[in-house]
Amino acid sequence: MAPGRIVILNGAPRSGKSSIARAMQERLAGTWMNFGVDVVMAATPKEKLPGIGLRPGGELPELEPFVRESYAALFASIAGHARQGLDVVSDLGLHDKYSRPLGILDSAVAALAGLPVLFVGVTCPLETIMQRRNADSRGGYYAAGETVPEPVRRWQEAVHLPGIYDLTVDTGATTPEAAAETIGAMLAAPPRPTAFERLSSH
Repeated sequence: MAPGRIVILNGAPRSGKSSIARAMQERLAGTWMNFGVDVVMAATPKEKLPGIGLRPGGELPELEPFVRESYAALFASIAGHARQGLDVVSDLGLHDKYSRPLGILDSAVAALAGLPVLFVGVTCPLETIMQRRNADSRGGYYAAGETVPEPVRRWQEAVHLPGIYDLTVDTGATTPEAAAETIGAMLAAPPRPTAFERLSSH
């Protein structure tokens, strides 16, 4: 059985990752399972929240061991689904700006070794992210305001390090549907060395 394809969408909160994941499920051939940050946080006990949604800045060092464990379990689940022939899209905000480095991206590379992974950076101008936050802060869950809150700035600076991607899409300049089509075209293109393969050699 050929393994399913894996697409990891990496970007800051409100950058449009979830919309792209839904568009992929609707538009691309295959059975696309969506395992991302929102799904994991919905399954996380209240006392462990925000879990893998913990933002950059080292704010809750006591939660970091659980964050590492939860990410490891997520990557193992993604790998398990792919090995059953199911396609997986995972929208995440990967960073390593905790109180100490946790090596989250390295653990993803190790867990998904040997599987077809497309690593997509989802970027968005800060002004657009703030417009989205101000339009819907989800009851204050998302920091909003007339100025850019420091946590939002930290996300924007930390989430795209080291910035090694197979593809980058800017949701300030393209629709989720167009981004999904671009991802689909890259999935259909002839194989070439992937970002995860390059990261594994570092």
